[in-house]
Amino acid sequence: MKIAVTIWGNRISPVFDASSNLLIAEIENSIVVSKTFKTINPDTPETLVNLLTHLGVPVLICGAISQKASDTILQSRIELISFVTGNTDRFLESFALKNGIEKGFMMPGCSTHYCRKRNPGATIF
Repeated sequence: MKIAVTIWGNRISPVFDASSNLLIAEIENSIVVSKTFKTINPDTPETLVNLLTHLGVPVLICGAISQKASDTILQSRIELISFVTGNTDRFLESFALKNGIEKGFMMPGCSTHYCRKRNPGATIF
């Protein structure tokens, strides 16, 4: 499974619309087996959607996100999990082991149900 995470330094970027770095992680057998870094322009979420689709990445994880960017991503076949926070390495390790997001990585006031958005064609993991 591949996932993409917007990053800022060694943390999940607190705001998608201000992040210019993307980490693509491949997870196999509950282990992160590879990491690739890409530079992105958050002002053009359409380009990001095209990149993720081209790379076969069905899930985007990020911090807070604007409605416009969220709508663009949700119109694709990419699952969006927003309002996630924390150290990137710790998050990836936890995500790989649990195949999900622990409550401690969700921003205050957010629950997995509220912040996880998918369209009917999105990949479910």
